[in-house]
Amino acid sequence: MLVVAALGGNALLKRGEPLTARTQRSNVRIAAQGLAAIVRAGHDLVITHGNGPQVGLLALQGAAYKPDEAYPLDMLGAETEGMIGYVIEQELENALNHDRPVATLLTQVVVDQHDPAFDNPTKFIGPVYERAEAESRAKTAGWHIAQDGDRWRRVVPSPKPLEIPDMRVIKLLLEQGVVVICGGGGGIPILRNEDGSTVGVEAVIDKDAASALLAQQLQADALLLLTDVDAIYRDFGTDSAAAIRSLSVEEGRALDLPAGSMGPKLAAAADFAEFGGFSGIGRLDDAVGMLQGCVGTRIQRRLNLRHSSRN
Repeated sequence: MLVVAALGGNALLKRGEPLTARTQRSNVRIAAQGLAAIVRAGHDLVITHGNGPQVGLLALQGAAYKPDEAYPLDMLGAETEGMIGYVIEQELENALNHDRPVATLLTQVVVDQHDPAFDNPTKFIGPVYERAEAESRAKTAGWHIAQDGDRWRRVVPSPKPLEIPDMRVIKLLLEQGVVVICGGGGGIPILRNEDGSTVGVEAVIDKDAASALLAQQLQADALLLLTDVDAIYRDFGTDSAAAIRSLSVEEGRALDLPAGSMGPKLAAAADFAEFGGFSGIGRLDDAVGMLQGCVGTRIQRRLNLRHSSRN
Protein backbone atom coordinates (compact mmCIF):
# COMPACT_ATOMS: atom_id res chain seq x y z
CA MET A 1 0.00 0.00 0.00
CA LEU A 2 1.30 3.50 -0.84
CA VAL A 3 0.63 5.82 2.09
CA VAL A 4 0.97 9.60 2.27
CA ALA A 5 1.28 10.64 5.92
CA ALA A 6 0.85 14.32 6.78
CA LEU A 7 2.35 15.28 10.12
CA GLY A 8 0.44 17.92 12.06
CA GLY A 9 2.30 20.76 13.69
CA ASN A 10 2.12 18.96 17.05
CA ALA A 11 4.63 16.41 15.72
CA LEU A 12 7.25 19.16 15.86
CA LEU A 13 5.97 21.59 18.44
CA LYS A 14 3.12 21.40 20.92
CA ARG A 15 1.30 24.58 21.85
CA GLY A 16 3.18 26.42 24.56
CA GLU A 17 6.50 24.68 23.97
CA PRO A 18 9.62 26.76 23.20
CA LEU A 19 10.54 26.86 19.52
CA THR A 20 14.01 25.38 20.02
CA ALA A 21 15.95 22.83 18.00
CA ARG A 22 16.10 20.53 21.02
CA THR A 23 12.33 20.59 21.53
CA GLN A 24 11.59 19.92 17.88
CA ARG A 25 14.09 17.08 17.62
CA SER A 26 12.68 15.47 20.77
CA ASN A 27 9.15 15.58 19.31
CA VAL A 28 10.28 14.31 15.91
CA ARG A 29 12.10 11.41 17.56
CA ILE A 30 8.77 10.30 19.03
CA ALA A 31 6.96 10.86 15.72
CA ALA A 32 9.57 8.79 13.87
CA GLN A 33 8.54 5.70 15.81
CA GLY A 34 4.99 5.97 14.48
CA LEU A 35 6.23 6.55 10.94
CA ALA A 36 8.64 3.62 11.19
CA ALA A 37 5.74 1.39 12.19
CA ILE A 38 4.04 2.16 8.86
CA VAL A 39 7.17 1.11 6.96
CA ARG A 40 7.67 -2.03 9.06
CA ALA A 41 4.07 -3.01 8.31
CA GLY A 42 5.15 -3.34 4.67
CA HIS A 43 3.87 -0.06 3.23
CA ASP A 44 5.58 2.46 0.95
CA LEU A 45 5.60 5.86 2.60
CA VAL A 46 5.63 9.53 1.63
CA ILE A 47 5.79 12.06 4.49
CA THR A 48 4.66 15.69 4.50
CA HIS A 49 4.70 18.16 7.38
CA GLY A 50 3.70 21.66 8.47
CA ASN A 51 6.00 24.63 9.05
CA GLY A 52 3.84 27.45 10.45
CA PRO A 53 5.81 28.20 13.63
CA GLN A 54 9.19 27.76 11.93
CA VAL A 55 8.55 29.95 8.89
CA GLY A 56 7.16 32.63 11.18
CA LEU A 57 10.30 32.52 13.32
CA LEU A 58 12.54 32.93 10.28
CA ALA A 59 10.40 35.88 9.17
CA LEU A 60 10.93 37.48 12.58
CA GLN A 61 14.68 37.01 12.23
CA GLY A 62 14.48 38.77 8.89
CA ALA A 63 13.08 41.83 10.66
CA ALA A 64 16.58 42.46 11.99
CA TYR A 65 17.67 43.43 8.48
CA LYS A 66 16.70 46.29 6.21
CA PRO A 67 13.29 45.80 4.53
CA ASP A 68 14.84 45.11 1.12
CA GLU A 69 17.22 42.54 2.65
CA ALA A 70 14.57 40.31 4.28
CA TYR A 71 13.93 37.01 2.50
CA PRO A 72 10.46 36.43 0.98
CA LEU A 73 8.13 33.71 2.25
CA ASP A 74 8.87 31.29 -0.60
CA MET A 75 12.57 31.26 0.33
CA LEU A 76 11.74 30.95 4.02
CA GLY A 77 9.47 28.03 3.13
CA ALA A 78 12.36 26.37 1.32
CA GLU A 79 14.60 26.90 4.35
CA THR A 80 12.10 25.35 6.75
CA GLU A 81 11.36 22.46 4.39
CA GLY A 82 15.04 21.60 4.34
CA MET A 83 15.54 22.12 8.08
CA ILE A 84 12.51 20.12 9.23
CA GLY A 85 13.03 17.48 6.55
CA TYR A 86 16.59 16.97 7.76
CA VAL A 87 15.46 16.27 11.33
CA ILE A 88 12.65 13.92 10.24
CA GLU A 89 14.99 12.13 7.82
CA GLN A 90 17.67 11.58 10.43
CA GLU A 91 15.33 10.45 13.20
CA LEU A 92 13.41 8.13 10.86
CA GLU A 93 16.65 6.57 9.59
CA ASN A 94 17.60 5.92 13.22
CA ALA A 95 14.17 4.46 14.00
CA LEU A 96 14.49 2.12 11.01
CA ASN A 97 18.05 1.14 11.96
CA HIS A 98 19.14 2.49 8.56
CA ASP A 99 17.50 -0.52 6.84
CA ARG A 100 15.52 1.67 4.39
CA PRO A 101 16.74 4.73 2.46
CA VAL A 102 15.08 8.03 3.40
CA ALA A 103 15.37 11.26 1.40
CA THR A 104 14.10 14.82 1.73
CA LEU A 105 13.07 16.63 -1.45
CA LEU A 106 12.51 20.38 -1.69
CA THR A 107 9.14 20.52 -3.43
CA GLN A 108 7.76 23.34 -5.54
CA VAL A 109 3.99 23.74 -5.83
CA VAL A 110 2.28 25.87 -8.47
CA VAL A 111 -0.46 28.30 -7.37
CA ASP A 112 -2.62 30.81 -9.27
CA GLN A 113 -1.51 34.44 -9.05
CA HIS A 114 -5.20 35.43 -9.21
CA ASP A 115 -6.20 33.20 -6.28
CA PRO A 116 -8.48 35.25 -3.98
CA ALA A 117 -6.43 34.02 -1.01
CA PHE A 118 -3.85 36.70 -1.83
CA ASP A 119 -6.44 39.32 -0.86
CA ASN A 120 -7.63 37.40 2.21
CA PRO A 121 -4.73 36.10 4.35
CA THR A 122 -5.79 33.21 6.62
CA LYS A 123 -2.70 31.03 7.21
CA PHE A 124 -1.28 31.31 10.73
CA ILE A 125 2.50 31.52 10.99
CA GLY A 126 4.92 32.27 13.78
CA PRO A 127 4.40 32.55 17.54
CA VAL A 128 1.26 33.60 19.38
CA TYR A 129 0.90 36.99 21.09
CA GLU A 130 -1.40 38.88 23.36
CA ARG A 131 -3.66 41.11 21.27
CA ALA A 132 -1.92 44.37 22.14
CA GLU A 133 1.50 43.04 21.18
CA ALA A 134 0.17 41.49 17.98
CA GLU A 135 -1.46 44.77 16.96
CA SER A 136 1.75 46.68 17.71
CA ARG A 137 3.85 44.28 15.64
CA ALA A 138 1.31 44.36 12.82
CA LYS A 139 1.39 48.14 12.71
CA THR A 140 5.19 48.23 12.66
CA ALA A 141 5.77 45.39 10.17
CA GLY A 142 2.66 45.72 8.02
CA TRP A 143 1.32 42.32 9.04
CA HIS A 144 -2.19 40.95 8.87
CA ILE A 145 -3.18 39.33 12.17
CA ALA A 146 -6.06 37.13 13.33
CA GLN A 147 -7.23 35.51 16.54
CA ASP A 148 -5.96 31.99 17.21
CA GLY A 149 -7.77 30.60 20.25
CA ASP A 150 -7.34 33.13 23.05
CA ARG A 151 -4.20 34.67 21.46
CA TRP A 152 -3.28 36.38 18.20
CA ARG A 153 -0.92 35.48 15.36
CA ARG A 154 0.29 36.72 12.01
CA VAL A 155 -1.64 35.45 8.97
CA VAL A 156 -0.42 35.25 5.37
CA PRO A 157 -2.00 34.25 2.03
CA SER A 158 -2.64 30.53 1.56
CA PRO A 159 -3.51 29.90 -2.11
CA LYS A 160 -4.83 26.58 -3.40
CA PRO A 161 -2.15 24.14 -4.64
CA LEU A 162 -2.64 23.31 -8.33
CA GLU A 163 0.37 21.33 -9.57
CA ILE A 164 3.49 19.62 -8.24
CA PRO A 165 6.23 19.91 -10.89
CA ASP A 166 8.56 17.66 -8.89
CA MET A 167 6.20 14.68 -9.16
CA ARG A 168 8.52 12.82 -11.56
CA VAL A 169 11.35 12.93 -9.04
CA ILE A 170 9.10 11.73 -6.20
CA LYS A 171 7.95 8.77 -8.31
CA LEU A 172 11.53 7.87 -9.24
CA LEU A 173 12.51 7.79 -5.57
CA LEU A 174 9.51 5.62 -4.67
CA GLU A 175 10.36 3.18 -7.46
CA GLN A 176 13.75 2.72 -5.79
CA GLY A 177 12.20 1.93 -2.41
CA VAL A 178 13.00 5.30 -0.84
CA VAL A 179 10.87 6.75 1.96
CA VAL A 180 10.27 10.28 0.66
CA ILE A 181 9.85 13.42 2.76
CA CYS A 182 8.42 16.16 0.54
CA GLY A 183 5.86 18.93 0.29
CA GLY A 184 6.96 20.29 3.66
CA GLY A 185 4.97 23.31 4.79
CA GLY A 186 2.65 22.76 1.83
CA GLY A 187 5.58 23.03 -0.57
CA ILE A 188 7.34 26.11 -1.93
CA PRO A 189 4.70 28.32 -3.61
CA ILE A 190 5.55 29.32 -7.17
CA LEU A 191 3.81 30.94 -10.13
CA ARG A 192 4.10 29.71 -13.71
CA ASN A 193 4.65 32.49 -16.23
CA GLU A 194 3.21 32.54 -19.76
CA ASP A 195 6.60 31.49 -21.19
CA GLY A 196 6.67 28.41 -18.91
CA SER A 197 9.25 29.79 -16.48
CA THR A 198 8.48 29.82 -12.76
CA VAL A 199 9.02 32.26 -9.91
CA GLY A 200 8.38 32.14 -6.17
CA VAL A 201 5.55 34.06 -4.51
CA GLU A 202 4.85 35.38 -0.99
CA ALA A 203 2.54 32.76 0.53
CA VAL A 204 2.37 29.61 2.66
CA ILE A 205 0.28 26.77 1.20
CA ASP A 206 -1.93 24.71 3.50
CA LYS A 207 -0.09 21.48 4.23
CA ASP A 208 -3.19 19.29 4.25
CA ALA A 209 -4.46 20.63 0.92
CA ALA A 210 -1.03 20.07 -0.66
CA SER A 211 -0.87 16.57 0.85
CA ALA A 212 -4.24 15.69 -0.68
CA LEU A 213 -3.05 16.87 -4.11
CA LEU A 214 0.19 14.93 -3.70
CA ALA A 215 -1.64 11.74 -2.70
CA GLN A 216 -4.05 12.13 -5.60
CA GLN A 217 -1.30 12.64 -8.20
CA LEU A 218 0.67 9.70 -6.81
CA GLN A 219 -2.50 7.56 -6.91
CA ALA A 220 -1.80 6.64 -3.30
CA ASP A 221 -3.93 4.08 -1.52
CA ALA A 222 -4.25 6.09 1.68
CA LEU A 223 -3.83 9.63 3.00
CA LEU A 224 -3.27 9.86 6.75
CA LEU A 225 -3.72 13.26 8.40
CA LEU A 226 -1.96 12.75 11.71
CA THR A 227 -2.72 15.02 14.65
CA ASP A 228 -3.03 14.93 18.44
CA VAL A 229 -6.74 13.98 18.46
CA ASP A 230 -7.73 10.33 18.05
CA ALA A 231 -10.65 11.02 15.67
CA ILE A 232 -13.15 13.59 14.46
CA TYR A 233 -15.84 14.15 17.10
CA ARG A 234 -19.43 15.25 17.01
CA ASP A 235 -20.05 17.94 19.64
CA PHE A 236 -16.35 18.10 20.45
CA GLY A 237 -15.62 19.60 23.85
CA THR A 238 -19.05 18.83 25.29
CA ASP A 239 -20.39 16.06 27.53
CA SER A 240 -22.09 14.50 24.50
CA ALA A 241 -18.91 14.32 22.40
CA ALA A 242 -18.71 11.12 20.32
CA ALA A 243 -16.00 9.90 17.96
CA ILE A 244 -16.97 9.46 14.31
CA ARG A 245 -15.37 6.29 12.98
CA SER A 246 -16.39 6.49 9.32
CA LEU A 247 -17.71 9.08 6.89
CA SER A 248 -18.54 9.09 3.22
CA VAL A 249 -17.12 11.96 1.16
CA GLU A 250 -20.58 13.55 1.09
CA GLU A 251 -21.02 13.22 4.85
CA GLY A 252 -17.59 14.68 5.43
CA ARG A 253 -18.29 17.72 3.30
CA ALA A 254 -21.57 18.28 5.12
CA LEU A 255 -19.97 18.43 8.58
CA ASP A 256 -19.52 21.94 9.96
CA LEU A 257 -16.13 21.94 11.70
CA PRO A 258 -14.00 24.89 12.89
CA ALA A 259 -11.88 26.43 10.14
CA GLY A 260 -8.93 26.71 12.49
CA SER A 261 -8.78 23.06 13.53
CA MET A 262 -10.35 19.99 11.90
CA GLY A 263 -12.12 21.84 9.09
CA PRO A 264 -9.18 21.99 6.65
CA LYS A 265 -8.14 18.42 7.48
CA LEU A 266 -11.59 17.02 6.73
CA ALA A 267 -11.79 19.05 3.50
CA ALA A 268 -8.43 17.66 2.36
CA ALA A 269 -9.43 14.13 3.39
CA ALA A 270 -12.63 14.37 1.37
CA ASP A 271 -10.81 15.84 -1.65
CA PHE A 272 -8.46 12.86 -1.80
CA ALA A 273 -11.05 10.18 -0.98
CA GLU A 274 -13.27 11.43 -3.79
CA PHE A 275 -10.71 10.05 -6.24
CA GLY A 276 -10.72 6.49 -4.94
CA GLY A 277 -8.33 6.03 -2.04
CA PHE A 278 -9.30 6.42 1.60
CA SER A 279 -8.29 9.06 4.11
CA GLY A 280 -7.74 8.67 7.83
CA ILE A 281 -7.66 11.32 10.54
CA GLY A 282 -6.26 10.45 13.96
CA ARG A 283 -3.22 10.21 16.19
CA LEU A 284 0.25 9.43 14.92
CA ASP A 285 0.54 6.55 17.39
CA ASP A 286 -2.53 4.97 15.77
CA ALA A 287 -1.29 5.22 12.16
CA VAL A 288 -1.09 1.47 11.49
CA GLY A 289 -4.46 0.90 13.14
CA MET A 290 -5.94 3.62 10.93
CA LEU A 291 -4.72 1.77 7.85
CA GLN A 292 -6.45 -1.34 9.18
CA GLY A 293 -9.66 0.61 9.84
CA CYS A 294 -9.59 -0.06 13.59
CA VAL A 295 -9.14 3.48 14.93
CA GLY A 296 -9.39 7.11 13.88
CA THR A 297 -11.92 8.47 11.42
CA ARG A 298 -11.93 6.97 7.92
CA ILE A 299 -13.28 8.95 4.96
CA GLN A 300 -13.98 7.21 1.67
CA ARG A 301 -16.38 7.18 -1.24
CA ARG A 302 -19.83 5.83 -0.51
CA LEU A 303 -19.39 3.23 -3.27
CA ASN A 304 -16.41 1.80 -1.39
CA LEU A 305 -18.38 1.63 1.83
CA ARG A 306 -21.15 -0.35 0.19
CA HIS A 307 -18.65 -2.63 -1.51
CA SER A 308 -16.92 -3.28 1.82
CA SER A 309 -20.23 -4.17 3.47
CA ARG A 310 -20.87 -6.92 0.90
CA ASN A 311 -17.51 -8.63 1.48
